[in-house]
Amino acid sequence: MDQQNLTTPSEFILLGVTTLPELQGPLFEVFLLIYMVTVVGNLGMIILTKVDSHLHTPMYFFIRHLAFIDLGNSTVICPKMLANLVEEQNTISYYACATQMAFFIMFIISELFLLSAMAYDRCVAICNPLLYSVIMTQRLCNVLVGVPYLYSTFQSLMITIKMFTLTFCGSKVISHFYCDDIPFLPILCSNARELELLIILFSAFNLISSLLIILVSYVLILLAIFRMRSPEGRKKAFSTCGSHLTVVVVFYGTLLFMYVQPASTHSFDTDKMTSVFYTLIIPMLNPLIYSLRNREVKNAFYRVFKNTRNFCI
Repeated sequence: MDQQNLTTPSEFILLGVTTLPELQGPLFEVFLLIYMVTVVGNLGMIILTKVDSHLHTPMYFFIRHLAFIDLGNSTVICPKMLANLVEEQNTISYYACATQMAFFIMFIISELFLLSAMAYDRCVAICNPLLYSVIMTQRLCNVLVGVPYLYSTFQSLMITIKMFTLTFCGSKVISHFYCDDIPFLPILCSNARELELLIILFSAFNLISSLLIILVSYVLILLAIFRMRSPEGRKKAFSTCGSHLTVVVVFYGTLLFMYVQPASTHSFDTDKMTSVFYTLIIPMLNPLIYSLRNREVKNAFYRVFKNTRNFCI
């Protein structure tokens, strides 16, 4: 084996979102605006659901953690991507790449199962409204959030450690705008195929199992809604699930589009555009969806704003 293959690279080259120099300036401005909206929206949702006592319910407990995950996911990717758009060479150090990959995998898996927990929460609220406060205790909510965090951390560390302890083939070019596991595989020499199969198996399990929980929850919700005699009750039930269902359709639709593409049309360029959507666009949209479609969030914002203004006066 060539000695070069045994050398651990000190840095990697990211091809970035685009190789066209004339697009880098406009893309920097667009992505900077998206990131600023993402930070303000998700940080605002975290603070709002924490300080307003009316939002101290299981539903907003999950929304707060969803905002934390979206903020973390976007922060892991966007600042480095913005820096590379204004630099001549898109490089990332060895340890920064490993850190970015580990946190990205952790956040993306956490979001999958957190959305499942939110679907279960809505299912209990609509199917068993009288027992909702008895079933959805703070302890259960902590478990429904803590287990995905632990599972995603274990999986991200396992994949990242396996990947960064393998032999590199000399190439340092990653055909992506951040360190992701699948685009990273081509620069590995040994056991890359086995690692790819492991990643595919875990990805399929995470996607299918979390989506199955959501589908079963919404089947039970629909059955409960159809049994309701009151039109007002049906309307309230639909509005309760509207924001979460919108987030689920957008998030899972994007992931399924990427994973079920035919091999003949699959390309890293398509993956880049899809990745931009679920790492940057969706984290920006989620707090907007939950705030614009939710009267309780709007009322909480007005209360906090009014209290803050009175305090300043």
